[in-house]
Amino acid sequence: MNNDSIPYKTYLTEAEVPTAWYNLRADMQKKPAPLLNPGTLQPVTAEELEHVFCTELVKQELDDTTPFIPIPDEVQKFYRMFRPSPLIRAYFLERALGTPAKIYYKFEGNNTSGSHKLNSAVAQAYYAKAQGLKGVTTETGAGQWGTALSMACAFFGLDCQVYMVKCSYEQKPFRREVMRTYGANVTPSPSMKTNVGRAINAAHPGTTGSLGCAISEAVEAAVSQEGYRYVLGSVLAQVLLHQSIIGLEAKAAFDKLGVKPDVIIGCAGGGSNLGGLIAPFMGEKLRGEADYRIIAVEPASCPSFTRGRYAYDFCDTGKVCPLQKMYTLGHDFIPSASHAGGLRYHGMSATLSELYDQKMMEARAVEQTSVFAAAEQFARVEGILPAPESSHAIRAAIDEALRCKAEGKEETILFGLTGTGYFDMVAYEKFNDGSMCDYLPTDADLAASFAKLPKV
Repeated sequence: MNNDSIPYKTYLTEAEVPTAWYNLRADMQKKPAPLLNPGTLQPVTAEELEHVFCTELVKQELDDTTPFIPIPDEVQKFYRMFRPSPLIRAYFLERALGTPAKIYYKFEGNNTSGSHKLNSAVAQAYYAKAQGLKGVTTETGAGQWGTALSMACAFFGLDCQVYMVKCSYEQKPFRREVMRTYGANVTPSPSMKTNVGRAINAAHPGTTGSLGCAISEAVEAAVSQEGYRYVLGSVLAQVLLHQSIIGLEAKAAFDKLGVKPDVIIGCAGGGSNLGGLIAPFMGEKLRGEADYRIIAVEPASCPSFTRGRYAYDFCDTGKVCPLQKMYTLGHDFIPSASHAGGLRYHGMSATLSELYDQKMMEARAVEQTSVFAAAEQFARVEGILPAPESSHAIRAAIDEALRCKAEGKEETILFGLTGTGYFDMVAYEKFNDGSMCDYLPTDADLAASFAKLPKV
């Protein structure tokens, strides 16, 4: 066992928990490209966005100059039920790997939703309630976001309508039932309840769905009901803002320990966890105050960063949302039914896309059998069964620790453990039975999807 004096878990005191979110875009000299109205190809206005999103969230979405935005008192009170989350030193994983590297993870699974998603869900539900809305609509992939939002809506007395990607709806029935327990109405997507859902089913008979499909349905449902707005669990700038609480706490805990990470790793689907974890560290990097190696890890079956195009594209399959400049596989791309449902999105956050394009961070794609091998190795030594999404970061953290071993380097590695995998046992069953397979889209698959990118 490592005799290092650093404790296994480092918590902040209640007084040390951040009271403001950090807006990473404020420190970016080159800002992310603006959202465009698909009809006019002009930057969308606040008035246009307010037909879909809550007014205060629109302000946050369009604000790229204010560095810190105060967290409302009601949201801070809710946070106290599960925050601060611990920064954990992975001593047993280090020993198992025989590495000189020091490995830390920020654990966000200590709430009923089982993930980091509650950080933004409570904020968005609060703003919806403050605006006097009846309810909200949303999409969910693996179900963490839908679960978190259903919890937040129950707390604030809002109706919650969730469109859940069909393959996850079928693979993860228990997470679906947690949503229903908290009062949410859950519909497998694409459905026959919306115009866009019917069109997608007609164009792709038997499709297992995607986050892009579910987003389209949720947006249509929001704009067609009086007193409802749409809320999103990833991708958007407002979500990365709320998730900055993860990185701010991690940074404060490291400062408390007198430790500085060399490598920071996060799984990447739409960008909420990765953006939240790296926010204050990337801010230091942008301001020239420190340097970090930052790695985004995505599934090889849905490789937005590593094989996508940096271009304007629709944020949804049904083409009802604004255009966003991002690394994308094309809005018509339907990823394979991989078990990391939360990472099955065709695009990436505009903020993270711009940072990646500026080479401020790197990316790698990993195959799911390798991911689950890392997940089981981690579970056996660290005692937490990780979510499939988080396990992408674990895979990269293990690989980096083994690199340190080979090179004899004592680097400090931080990764985000976004949540637990106790509702993902079908995936673990497939892996343990040897029936899990890897799927990589072909160049021809991607070329066909790229051909449908809007001409901007």
